[in-house]
Amino acid sequence: MSNLHFAEPQWFHLFWGVACLLVVVIWLEHRLGGDLSLFMHPVLQSRLVKNPSPARRYLRIILLVLCGCFLILSLMRPQWGFQFVATPRVGAEIMVCLDVSKSMLAEDVAPSRLERAKAELTDLLTYLDGDQVGLIAFAGRASVLSPLTPDFGFLRLVLDQAGPHTVVRGGTRLEEPIRKAVAGFGDTADISRSILLITDGEDHDSFPIEAAKDAAERGVRILSIGFGDENGSEIMMTDPKTGARSMLRDGDGEIVKSRLDGDLLREIAFLTEGAYIPAGTGV
Repeated sequence: MSNLHFAEPQWFHLFWGVACLLVVVIWLEHRLGGDLSLFMHPVLQSRLVKNPSPARRYLRIILLVLCGCFLILSLMRPQWGFQFVATPRVGAEIMVCLDVSKSMLAEDVAPSRLERAKAELTDLLTYLDGDQVGLIAFAGRASVLSPLTPDFGFLRLVLDQAGPHTVVRGGTRLEEPIRKAVAGFGDTADISRSILLITDGEDHDSFPIEAAKDAAERGVRILSIGFGDENGSEIMMTDPKTGARSMLRDGDGEIVKSRLDGDLLREIAFLTEGAYIPAGTGV
């Protein structure tokens, strides 16, 4: 048990106001009797003016003072005693789907869409204590880099290594990572389950809308974060051997431009009662 203390001790100064009020009331009581005696005889005064007994008058003053004191005490919020109760924290389950396709190498977000997304995810992990987080990297295919885990140290190591080389097939297909994320959740009831979909929103011939509807039926919400410029940006490739940089070109030799598809990401989030955050070219 702890000693008595007050949560709001600053209200203590109001007791001075109660003391002043007490002095004023006592002074008025005495003056009232003296003023009446100036205008009428004491015998006549006793017949015409009904005065309560001194005991009742002082009782009224005491009750008034006590009401003021109790009101101030309630404002000060007296507290004493405490008991520690161990309650298990039921954390959320979050599956992160990170786009590692070549389009995420566009540099309309410094230093690139992918590197900025990884940096933001690393910062986010510091606020998810008690939750379980998994990581799926995707491009043309999806690969589970980490199942749901509370071990964020391991998750940071895996996240740091994620890149276009993580997934064997190029392109961007949003359906598969959503379905794998839903399948990766546990069966425990009454747990918040969310998918964090981080991508530029480009999709090549998959069915992400149907996957989002299935996620909604499972009670899973999707938070879509779109990186990139809707006007499009060139994709810079770096030769791992020489370090030479060049723009990505298609089979016809044309420069490839990657555009943020915010409408698709917004619809995916809307279907699951989630949210869409257009990170654009900065967070």
